[in-house]
Amino acid sequence: MEFDQIIDKARRKGRGAGFNPVNRFDRLETRFEPDGWDIEEDLPPLRTVVTDERPRKVITRNASPDLSFDRSINPYRGCEHGCIYCFARPSHAYLGLSPGLDFETRLIARPDAPAVLTKELSRRGYDVQPIAIGTNTDPYQPVEKERQIMRALLQVLRDFRHPVGIVTKGTLIERDIDLIADMAGQGLAKVGVSATTLDSGLARAMEPRVPSPARRLKTIERLAAAGIPVRLMASPIVPGLTDHEIEQIVKAGADAGATGASMIALRLPLEVAPLFRTWLEEHVPLRSARVMARVREMHGGEDYSAEWGTRLTGTGIYADLLQQRFARAVRAAGLSHRMPALRTDLFRVPPRPGDQLSLF
Repeated sequence: MEFDQIIDKARRKGRGAGFNPVNRFDRLETRFEPDGWDIEEDLPPLRTVVTDERPRKVITRNASPDLSFDRSINPYRGCEHGCIYCFARPSHAYLGLSPGLDFETRLIARPDAPAVLTKELSRRGYDVQPIAIGTNTDPYQPVEKERQIMRALLQVLRDFRHPVGIVTKGTLIERDIDLIADMAGQGLAKVGVSATTLDSGLARAMEPRVPSPARRLKTIERLAAAGIPVRLMASPIVPGLTDHEIEQIVKAGADAGATGASMIALRLPLEVAPLFRTWLEEHVPLRSARVMARVREMHGGEDYSAEWGTRLTGTGIYADLLQQRFARAVRAAGLSHRMPALRTDLFRVPPRPGDQLSLF
């Protein structure tokens, strides 16, 4: 282990991270130290705590050349799914929290997001382009079952006839098939479902609170049966751990009804790297050195490189080989690398109570 602050397994059962890395913005560090009394005390298990945030705006803009969208919405900050490899973990540091266990146990919900979105979309001169949801934290993580913020956002987007692309690992999306299918029928919605591995045991360790791979494939099947365009997302591919499954994952997605597929290689920005290295040592110690050697081979000898154009794929012979294998698997499965573009010409601000309706 690289760290002496690993939390007891019993306390973090069902969690992905093993500890809380120090917040990179804090000058002070919190550590557990013995108090000198030789008394063993069992601390309670870590519970999920949800705090509400009242945002002034919910549409986040980006100008990244690596992304296919320029705006997104996050109903929640943090994610209870607890995927150890999640590249979004460092964003929790901006809240004064740790990207480790805090990221999966101290969540921020945004219940006013639907109302704020309504205001943003109603502004004069709003330029319509597809909104992406689920690109940072999962909108269908367990807390959504009770809070239903994502469903309310979809209702707003449906009323405005606004295009949306959804990314998730959560089978709770099936609850909203009625809304998504209605929008998909108008060319306004598509969904990406992420599958990292088909090995249920490995998935449980890497993604402790995510539905099993088989259950996610069933979700693809149900979405596709409702007429919703679905993309299989083989993301992330972990070198030396899940890379041998590329062809099987793509075929399984195609068999379930996906019409497109995409792949992203493992990314370990900032605090994600030490969290992931510690996870490897705990869960697959015999493969740890091999996995990290492959990762560094793809990122110029470092745990991660944030260079535009290559941060999602990596560089070098091994990275090229992964891309070639994936492209061949996609062709063999009859899938597409690109999904059909969503319509933007149907957008309109719905009338409010008391508005004068058009006669035409």
